[in-house]
Amino acid sequence: MKLSSQHPLASGRTTDSRLVRTYQGVRQEVTPVWFMRQAGRSLPEYRDLRIGTAMLDACLKPEMASEITLQPIRRHGVDAGIFFSDIVVPLKQVGVDVDIVPGKGPVLGKAVRTAADVDELISLDPAILDETLAPVREAVAMTVAELGENHGDTPLIGFAGAPFTLAAYLVEGGPSKDHIRARTLMHADPESWAKLMAWSAEVTGRFLRAQVLAGASAAQLFDSWAGALSLDDYVRHVAPASSKALEHVRDLNYDVTTSEVDAEGAAHETTHARNVPIVHFGVGTGELLKAMHDIGADVVGVDYRVPLDEASRRLGGVVTLQGNVDPAILSAPWPVLEAHVVDVLERGKVAPAHVLNLGHGVPPETDPTVLTRLVEFVHDYRS
Repeated sequence: MKLSSQHPLASGRTTDSRLVRTYQGVRQEVTPVWFMRQAGRSLPEYRDLRIGTAMLDACLKPEMASEITLQPIRRHGVDAGIFFSDIVVPLKQVGVDVDIVPGKGPVLGKAVRTAADVDELISLDPAILDETLAPVREAVAMTVAELGENHGDTPLIGFAGAPFTLAAYLVEGGPSKDHIRARTLMHADPESWAKLMAWSAEVTGRFLRAQVLAGASAAQLFDSWAGALSLDDYVRHVAPASSKALEHVRDLNYDVTTSEVDAEGAAHETTHARNVPIVHFGVGTGELLKAMHDIGADVVGVDYRVPLDEASRRLGGVVTLQGNVDPAILSAPWPVLEAHVVDVLERGKVAPAHVLNLGHGVPPETDPTVLTRLVEFVHDYRS
């Protein structure tokens, strides 16, 4: 499906942006940088804005979600915005009783642990999201308009939680250290597990598609809890659903026209389609990197546990990487952080292209001035 001619990729506004071209495997002179969880938490302006507003309410207020998305772009000069939302937003909007409890995370009103529980859950029709995600689409459109007006070719990244991470929350009823109930259901009742994963893929895939159609120039799938899985379990019981989720955006494309001069000096224009770039990131997933790429991602995000050169080797040296500054080092003395960032940048040169990011999210206690300095350092860096 072709994107609207007004979409930032189709109109040309973000087509050749540093981030988008890097995601498409074209190494740029300057390494692009953005941070997971950059929109919020560590920023005082975010905390001031959020006073008196619950997390999910903030996600569903278009003006607030847009403002929070834009705050780190204004402050840090990062190469992309990541849409401010939460992976459980589509669960809430499809009718699941879920809330985000401060200091704990997503908590479900009822855990999904039996075949009957799964059947009850999947009776909620994901098609309702075409209507109930209207606040998300509005917030994305507002953000993209502001980026176009005041931030040049800076693109917006849409995101969603991978089906396993959503399913883990649903089965556990909230956060878990080992996700043992989810993994038990996977093996004890594979039929119910398959139903749950198929439904989760449809819900989260629609969430991701809504953001891209509204103007996001790239899509990132987060599998926060996939690191709890063996490679075999991931490939057999999880990867097919993640691939299904990405089908909701994999068909979206736009045309690019390029000029070429033939051997006789005559100019010819060629039009070809480009897909919306897709990033797949997981926590503790060093053993799953190739399988995570194989679901249909263009870029693989790497957490801080695996050096980028080793990650590239595991991926055959042909995959664009994103990562992987250790968030813990953000609070170390600047010379320590600088040396670490240089190491990440140099190791990233083994891959075809590299987007600098953290190996997980920005810790809330991070000094925002450090992030700004880090962005400036990466943009100025030359070997």
